[in-house]
Amino acid sequence: QLQLVESGGGLVQPGGSLRLSCAASDVTLGYYAIHWFHQAPGKGREGVSCVDASGRSTNYRDSVKGRFSISRDNAKNTVYLQMNSLKPEDTGVYYCAADWTPDVAGCTVLPYKAPYNYWGQGTQVTVSS
Repeated sequence: QLQLVESGGGLVQPGGSLRLSCAASDVTLGYYAIHWFHQAPGKGREGVSCVDASGRSTNYRDSVKGRFSISRDNAKNTVYLQMNSLKPEDTGVYYCAADWTPDVAGCTVLPYKAPYNYWGQGTQVTVSS
């Protein structure tokens, strides 16, 4: 059973940076596309970024393009979300989710909570001065 654990959240000032991690144990992430979702206070979960199983293709929500960068290290069984130039509207809980797509190139960022089978517990990001 795939279990995902997010880490790296915290309190940061506007313009600051954080790097989130999504790690798995026992099951390789190399067969899964990994998606990051953001849930702002009082709002639904929305896709932020994704990386396909190969790591060769990534995608981003328009509001984070140029600021966020997703990457994966399959040797460490971990996917990262580097978040730079953070804004107060980036505040919320960030979740990673895994989608079994070992032979699919590319991934799609969805503006809603997609029905992926595997989710982490979330990590809180607060951007505030």
